[in-house]
Amino acid sequence: MGDPNVLEMVQEEERRISREVDYTFNTSESLSSRETSFLINEEPVPAKRYNLFLRRRLMFDKDKQSKDSIFFRDGIRQIDFVLSYVDDVKKDGDTKAERRKEFEENLRKTGLELEIEDKMNSEDGRTYFVKIHAPWEVLVTYAEVLGIKMPIKESDIPRPETIPFSFLLGPLKLARNVKHPHPEYFTAQFSRYRQELFLIEDKSSFFPSSSRNRIVYYILSRCPFGTEDGKKRFGIERLLTSHTYSSAYPLHDGQYWKPSEPPNPVNERYILFKNWARFSYFYKEQPLDLIRKYYGEKIGIYFVFLGFYTEMLFLAAMVGLTCFIYGLLSMHNSTSSIEICDPNVGGQIIMCPLCDVVCDYWRLNSTCWASKISHLFDNESTVFFAIFMGIWVTLFLEFWKQRQARLEYEWDLVDFEEEQQQLQLRPEFEAMCKHRKMNPVTKEMEPYMPLCTRLPWYFLSGATVTLWMALVVACMVAVIAYRLSVFATFASFVESETSLKSVKSVLTPQITTALTGSCLNFIIILILNFFYEKISAWITKMEIPRTYQEYESSLTLKMFLFQFVNFYSSCFYVAFFKGKFVGYPGKYTYLFNVWRSEECDPGGCLIELTTQLTIIMTGKQIFGNIQEAIYPLVLNWWRRRKARTNSEKLYSRWEQDHDLETFGNLGLFYEYLETVIQFGFVTLFVASFPLAPLLALLNNILEIRVDAWKLTTQYRRPVAAKAHCIGVWQDILYGMAVLSVASNAFIVAFTSDIIPRLVYYYAYSVNATEPLKGYINNTLSTFLIADLPNNTAPMGKRDLTTCRYKDYRYPPDHELKYFHNMQFWHVLAAKMTFIIVIEHVVFLVKFLLAWMIPDVPKDVLERIKREKLMTVKILHDFELKKLTDDLRIGSTEFAKEFMIQENKAQLAKSTI
Repeated sequence: MGDPNVLEMVQEEERRISREVDYTFNTSESLSSRETSFLINEEPVPAKRYNLFLRRRLMFDKDKQSKDSIFFRDGIRQIDFVLSYVDDVKKDGDTKAERRKEFEENLRKTGLELEIEDKMNSEDGRTYFVKIHAPWEVLVTYAEVLGIKMPIKESDIPRPETIPFSFLLGPLKLARNVKHPHPEYFTAQFSRYRQELFLIEDKSSFFPSSSRNRIVYYILSRCPFGTEDGKKRFGIERLLTSHTYSSAYPLHDGQYWKPSEPPNPVNERYILFKNWARFSYFYKEQPLDLIRKYYGEKIGIYFVFLGFYTEMLFLAAMVGLTCFIYGLLSMHNSTSSIEICDPNVGGQIIMCPLCDVVCDYWRLNSTCWASKISHLFDNESTVFFAIFMGIWVTLFLEFWKQRQARLEYEWDLVDFEEEQQQLQLRPEFEAMCKHRKMNPVTKEMEPYMPLCTRLPWYFLSGATVTLWMALVVACMVAVIAYRLSVFATFASFVESETSLKSVKSVLTPQITTALTGSCLNFIIILILNFFYEKISAWITKMEIPRTYQEYESSLTLKMFLFQFVNFYSSCFYVAFFKGKFVGYPGKYTYLFNVWRSEECDPGGCLIELTTQLTIIMTGKQIFGNIQEAIYPLVLNWWRRRKARTNSEKLYSRWEQDHDLETFGNLGLFYEYLETVIQFGFVTLFVASFPLAPLLALLNNILEIRVDAWKLTTQYRRPVAAKAHCIGVWQDILYGMAVLSVASNAFIVAFTSDIIPRLVYYYAYSVNATEPLKGYINNTLSTFLIADLPNNTAPMGKRDLTTCRYKDYRYPPDHELKYFHNMQFWHVLAAKMTFIIVIEHVVFLVKFLLAWMIPDVPKDVLERIKREKLMTVKILHDFELKKLTDDLRIGSTEFAKEFMIQENKAQLAKSTI
């Protein structure tokens, strides 16, 4: 199937000129009148315009065409979209060819212009390319349908004033022509009947390329291609699903490493790569207006959010780093560490075995190094940082609402209506529907699927998600069992190997099992995540969601619930369960009646939580960035390597883009999911690891450039889409912000050693000059070794009568021996009081801040009012002028007609 014959096209054009243009074609009953392809009944296009195309085409030499040309062969009509397909020799090859033929005929009826590149002109010798151009008449019609806002007058509102001392941020700023490539304008929804109102200097460049490909995709998604099984079929998505076409994509402006050459327009892809997608520009601000202009608002708002989140992380990172430095400086002054490391204190305290039979008694000072490291994260600044992060997360969300409101004004999204592509019926839904019912809004019949038909899939979906979350918990229990079994093995191995005595103080059984267990847990998380992504996409598809928006919402719920459990379950276990239900010597609790429950270090479980959090968070970020950078790079290299069989052929712009990876409809979904999971690490467990915001900050600085690089260089250009917010992710962030207050309060109370130290300081200390002296001895209870059961006692005889264990229990000579003493209940009451007070204080501050900070800044409200006023005034003046001109022309024509009739009457009288 080659390019249509030029002579036939000229003859067809002449026939078009001889009659009124009618692009009417029947559409599916399920499409509303607004969703159908509009009828373009305009004045006939002058023949000289097409003749110009013809002359240029006859003069055009394809072999001399620039590889970066984004025009038809005539060198004038710009390529707005490209479809590709390969001849299918299978049994349904004829059916696909018939679909393509009818689809392309219907595209021509809508006014689109097509040019087909034969497979002999492609580099692989197999692929046909259908190049699509939207002429002016189509653009103005569908710009009105989609409510695209276009400039009517340059804005007289000055840009926001720069902040004080902004000159200090000079190195971070971009050049003004890159940051704001165009002046600000007052805008109005485009109307083809008011074209004189808009600032149209050049029709070929009036609509940006993002708007052009959005308009073409709107037509492609609604264009019918035939009737099958008694139903009209339509839409490029269905054709892609059935492999009738292999791909559909808009073109990049040109190659990203060099500017375009005339007659091509300005290569915005090159500008983005030069000023945004290079890693050497990691410290620069983003050219957000240019990103929006090139990729559309939906992708633009993601980078605005990621940039804003990164900026806000800077404050949290600095405060967290300050708390860490405080812990580092005070580490050697910690009373607890001093007592544990003191040979006369910790060296004289004999601790009970950490496992049955194979573990021996041990001295407390063997955990000296671990106690010092624990103080880095478990000190007085922990409480302050937990409270600070509760307030920070509120400020982040409230200021983001303000930033979002400002963005809506700057990007003309104030009167935004939901993108219709998202609300369009999915082809899979229509294919499965056997019923129809009246839409109460459009009053048209549309496909309908009863709830009873979908209910079994909903149950299967819920059961699948529950099963996989249970599998995550089962894997976590398996890792716990691994830690318990390895702990006993490693403990006996260290005792028996004299060569390991030198590292025994550093690589204690607790630290070793915590590190290896965390690494194993991270590997399991990645494996489960990989398989669940495939299953969740399949099960969501089986639910047969009605619209693309329903599909994305359903997938978001499944993926977030699973990843929440997958990534955070082990951290929740260490923070709130490990070491809390251990029992005491002689009456320990056992997992499956085999492994003794894990105990925390005498300094607490916080250091293990920090280890777990660091490994999972850092590992995920490193793995994610490597995957995002390497995966598309390798795929594109392999695709090009396979495709280049005819290297002497012209490797054209559309073929270069065809060999790139597809960004996909869910590309942004996974980017948001990754960011939200990171937000959880930063907020939910930050009391245990104040360096988490710093790690997130460093990752996001790299993430912005990785995302920019892969989007600009490794992916096909996505179809532009509009969005005015980050959608359901904002609700998820609010939920996690509330949960973070409770989780950090519980971490400080139950995982760290802050509250027991404060209780001892104020209620049990007997040393006025050094109130915390004796604290370690106070937290250890005494156990009579003779009370140990024979099946748990260490092998061999020891000249010991008692050992110590971490708990608040009565000694063996007390009448209530081994029961919890009064100090245990005092500490528990203090912990619960702390949780209640901290939660109420933080929530009160959160609500006050949310009430004090307006969702829309005052200056933005004033700008919105000013623009609406000016727009109404400009429209009023335009309509008034138009009415005046029409009346003037009408009255002049009436006077002329009256004079003609008078002259005719007088002439008739004189003749008589």
